Amino acid sequence: MNSILNIVLYEPEIPPNTGNVIRLAANIGASLHLIHPLGFELTEKTLRRAGLDYHQFVGIREHSDYAAFIAQARPERLFAFSTRGTTLYTEARYRPGDFLMFGPETRGLPEDLRNAIEPGFLMRVPMQPGNRSINLSNTVALAAYEAWRQMGFAGGQ
Repeated sequence: MNSILNIVLYEPEIPPNTGNVIRLAANIGASLHLIHPLGFELTEKTLRRAGLDYHQFVGIREHSDYAAFIAQARPERLFAFSTRGTTLYTEARYRPGDFLMFGPETRGLPEDLRNAIEPGFLMRVPMQPGNRSINLSNTVALAAYEAWRQMGFAGGQ
């Protein structure tokens, strides 16, 4: 499945957030990569409980860990999102096929993974000082729609 964009959730923990991201991916024509371990089981029952009926419209790929993701997906350009990011998400110039990676809800991307990201590819979403973070699915929506906007909303109507 060739998608305009690849969304990557690294060790997601909360089923409704993943459900929201699946629905988003279906609506923008993105693929979704889930890097294990997950904080839940990815079953029909779990997906239904999360209020999700869009999973059949999304190419979901599961990876046993980060190394397996890199080996299997072979991302040419990987943008990682973190509150410790150095580049505003709106400053990146996204291209079709890019990968946008987001960390788990309670702890974000681990330091070693953030340090492995190419300079200029560790992104952040601005927020008011003193706040901890923005909800995962909201952050994914902001970033994915900015990337899709830059691609002229390809495939959309």
